[in-house]
Amino acid sequence: MASNTESHPVLLAQSGPLNGERWLIRGPLTIGRDEDCDIVIPDRKISRQHAQIRPGKDGILLEDLDSKNGTHHNGGPIQGSVLLNDGDIIQIALAQKFAFISSDATVPLEFDPPVESGLEERRLKVDKRSRRVWANEKEIAPPLSLAQFTMLDLLYRRDGLVVPREEMVRAVWGEEEAYGISDQAVDALVRRLRDRLAEADPGFDYVVTVRGHGLRLDNPKL
Repeated sequence: MASNTESHPVLLAQSGPLNGERWLIRGPLTIGRDEDCDIVIPDRKISRQHAQIRPGKDGILLEDLDSKNGTHHNGGPIQGSVLLNDGDIIQIALAQKFAFISSDATVPLEFDPPVESGLEERRLKVDKRSRRVWANEKEIAPPLSLAQFTMLDLLYRRDGLVVPREEMVRAVWGEEEAYGISDQAVDALVRRLRDRLAEADPGFDYVVTVRGHGLRLDNPKL
């Protein structure tokens, strides 16, 4: 898949035969078992022309193409089409899971492995390619929002080093928006991230505030 300097929505394959693959949504993408589909899923439970993701007037739409085994959106079956929002989960016949991300502006197109070779043995694990997170061996579901994941991924890659708040703001909101972001907005995002991690691993605080300096990640070995 070729990259593009413009910002496009992204479809990330998670658990299933296509795990880790991704597609920029520049136009309609047909999903199915047929080799002529834009996204081919080699599974007999998948209809030949199963579903389609396409730009619409109000955003990106997910449409079931009268498939035999159905298309699910955030855990529920759909009929016709639904409008997608950032972080939504799509399941095709419950055989292939996708995550929808509203923009590729902060999503890497290549897998960036952890900075330390032993990091996969830590209590918190992050797969940047598929945007999946595990806390104490339990996957965070539904996935983190794009802002939450961007904040966590930066802390994860620093592996215990303090990340200044200013750098965090630029990473999450971008250079152009950074000057207008209040401390209250940053604190609210940190609270939401902590709450989501606590859903999977209550009783352990991964995101540590270092007063006067910034944030760091507490990610001990298992």
